[in-house]
Amino acid sequence: MNIDWKSLHTAAIGAMRNAYAPYSKFPVGAAASTTDGRTVVGCNVENISFGLTLCAECSVVSALHTAGGGRLAALVCVDSRGEILMPCGRCRQLLYEHGGPEMRIAVSDGSIPLSELLPRAFGPGDFAAGQQQPG
Repeated sequence: MNIDWKSLHTAAIGAMRNAYAPYSKFPVGAAASTTDGRTVVGCNVENISFGLTLCAECSVVSALHTAGGGRLAALVCVDSRGEILMPCGRCRQLLYEHGGPEMRIAVSDGSIPLSELLPRAFGPGDFAAGQQQPG
């Protein structure tokens, strides 16, 4: 799949401008390509109860499912200056479930597979295997 990283970066910057970050003053935007060629975007949405804050990548996954679902293929996440940010641990786990280990994540000098950011990840296959009854 050919990823248009420049368009994703531009879309992430646009999403960042819609962030709700009155407490941290740290707006974040993210944009992702799906395996069927769509672009989904998200921004961080803070809450005075900081543990309830939604990261931009969480918003991307919500947008993915709001738009009908699918799989994520690539993601760009940016700060208020448009500089590339790495997804936090929680978001890496969320992205893994909706894009898998081969999903590409933008880094300052290109992109890397999500499996490099979340090695030996726990995924849906692990959960299903743990539910099997011994026979």
